[in-house]
Amino acid sequence: MEEAISIKKATVINFVSRYSNVFIQLLINSVLARLLTPDDYGVVTVITVFTGFFTLIADMGIGPAIIQDKSLKKEDISSIFNFTVITGIGISVMFLIFSYPLSWFYNNHIYISLGAILSLSILFNVLNIVPNALLLKEKKFKLIGVRTVCVSLVSGLITIILAYFHFKYYAIVINSILIAFFTFFLNYKSVDIKLRWILKKESLIKISSYSVYQFGFSFINYFARNLDNLLIGKILGEIPLGYYDKAYKLMLYPVSNLTNVISPVLHPILSEYQNKRDFIYEKYIYIVRLLSILGVFFTIFCFVTAREIILIMFGNQWINSIWAFKLLSLSIWAQMVTSSSGAIFQSTGETKWLFRCGIFTTINTIVCILIGLRLGSIETVALFVASAFLMNFIIVYFILVKKVFMKKLHCFILELKNHVIIASIMILGYYLIPVSSSSIFLSTIYKFIIGAIFFLGGVFITKEYKKLLNKVSV
Repeated sequence: MEEAISIKKATVINFVSRYSNVFIQLLINSVLARLLTPDDYGVVTVITVFTGFFTLIADMGIGPAIIQDKSLKKEDISSIFNFTVITGIGISVMFLIFSYPLSWFYNNHIYISLGAILSLSILFNVLNIVPNALLLKEKKFKLIGVRTVCVSLVSGLITIILAYFHFKYYAIVINSILIAFFTFFLNYKSVDIKLRWILKKESLIKISSYSVYQFGFSFINYFARNLDNLLIGKILGEIPLGYYDKAYKLMLYPVSNLTNVISPVLHPILSEYQNKRDFIYEKYIYIVRLLSILGVFFTIFCFVTAREIILIMFGNQWINSIWAFKLLSLSIWAQMVTSSSGAIFQSTGETKWLFRCGIFTTINTIVCILIGLRLGSIETVALFVASAFLMNFIIVYFILVKKVFMKKLHCFILELKNHVIIASIMILGYYLIPVSSSSIFLSTIYKFIIGAIFFLGGVFITKEYKKLLNKVSV
């Protein structure tokens, strides 16, 4: 019998692998930002929005459904894998054809050749859906983490070499193919599934009631998450898009790399307790408190240190990204907390509520993006996108707490009241001790130390550390 793994142990494993990968990615992106131009990134950003979209169509919520359903047999898994192979080939061909109208829409023929290359990335990403879900279901977090780091390192080094030899945007898209191929190949070799060309309708029906709502949510959420890139590229141009995209992706570093330490392990582990909602809620409150307090620190630190972070990471040619990054960083706290909610909807089997939640947050996000664009700059878009994430926090937890857990929303909000005090103390610290240094490196260090001192002071004044020291037993 497979040894049980706790959220704590899985999180530690994820932490080590994730931050090893973060370190590698930061180095690689810092080098690439000096070898490539904002225009190179802007061109690739437009088409990669659609690669993710086409992969999402092929996914159809299959991965989370495999993790959730404990009754699937070996032949069911093989049949579902065969289905993803067929859809992967079909979707890749569709994307290749789609690149022609895309090049017409943006009046740039380069999208045709980039589309041909990226169709392979889509294929391997789709083929990886079932193997990756099986590894998560079997809770092989260590294996997944080690492979992620190795694939990232090898692919990144190859990309840097290509960029150095003036492959421009081709270097970035080839990186996508390398990551997709190596990940699929290694994962496929680690799971017990074979391609037998047998397709059983019954196997797909087993997961359909769960996966259809998961897919619906992913579909509309992906659209909302990427609409800003599509519209900025069309209305403001590819160079402003390059600046905005750099700011947005940098803002996502603390969001994705802190929440992705915990969130990926929640669904595989808590799905074992899907009929014990009070138990899941108790464990989730701890996760929310932890993500919230980390979010407070990084929101304020990134806002105050935006200029230094951009210049250190990407150099002077990206100075126009500073204010967009500063404004987007205001949403880090809300995104860090809400990003974990999807795993809880999944763990409780409530993908129908997840889908409904997605409808409301998508409408809110679209309205905010359109207002920001109407005002005519990447800074106004960044401001209203950040506002959308803050409003989405209320929407998500109104539905999750009241409709799924049948709890009172105000009680949930009060769990985080001390974090407002901690944030205020940290802001006061920056106000009382202004930093002025000609060295951006020293300025960053000073601001980090000041923020950390007042942040930790707030944690001890509110005694929030006592709650954080509680152990998660599952």
